[in-house]
Amino acid sequence: MPDSPHADVAVIGGTGFYSFLTDAVDHVVDTPYGAPSGPISIGEVAGRSVAFVPRHGPHHDFPPHAIPYRANAWALRSLGVRQVLAPCAVGGLRDTVAPGDLVVPDQLVDRTHRRIGSYVESGAVHLPFADPYCAGVSAALAGGADDVEQGGTMVIVEGPRFSTRAESQHYAAQGWDLINMTGAPEAQLSREMGQCYAALALVTDMDAGAESGEGVGQDAVFALFRTNLERLTGILAAAIEALPDPTGCTCATWSDGIDLTYEVPGA
Repeated sequence: MPDSPHADVAVIGGTGFYSFLTDAVDHVVDTPYGAPSGPISIGEVAGRSVAFVPRHGPHHDFPPHAIPYRANAWALRSLGVRQVLAPCAVGGLRDTVAPGDLVVPDQLVDRTHRRIGSYVESGAVHLPFADPYCAGVSAALAGGADDVEQGGTMVIVEGPRFSTRAESQHYAAQGWDLINMTGAPEAQLSREMGQCYAALALVTDMDAGAESGEGVGQDAVFALFRTNLERLTGILAAAIEALPDPTGCTCATWSDGIDLTYEVPGA
């Protein structure tokens, strides 16, 4: 009887990241929350067993507000994943960043409104979330290259449309640095699954209100992300090699002594 698929680490990202897994094998995973975004590929990076989830599906099937976030996080946990690296495209809001910058944010603001942001459907289970990203995984990502910046606030909006100029100016006035459509509820669901999660944000554009001009266009965003894939995969590989032992991290121990009202597979 073949061994069950297992991975220690996961990357949730775009389809271009498949190429950095060695000897990847696809696995179909069922969850109580429906199917994940697609088959989960498991391969090797830096001597580690790594799972990859195509966040938007193998053919960009899911817009940001329709991604099966709960299924993705649950499926990864069921495979044994304890640490999650989440590369993503973002817009810049202030002159603290510029297109082409790579940032490991340390805060998020959730401005989504149609998504199910928790596994909790009954009982009293309240997730501590003052620091939404794992310090250990963030440090590994920030150390992946000399030009990776650490720190900054990312606001997550519902999408799929880009912001109006007034919205962008409002977000920038709050002191927020980055804007994105997929970072929530991905981060909080990973924490509810007891996983260490951090984002690696590639600034693809300056958002509509951050500078004069026509605003954000999809083609330009996708093009800049594609041209940076090799750079991103190199940083991810270096980060995976440098990941700390997650044992005892508060990302997992927050639920010690709490009677969870949802299943955490393998817990």
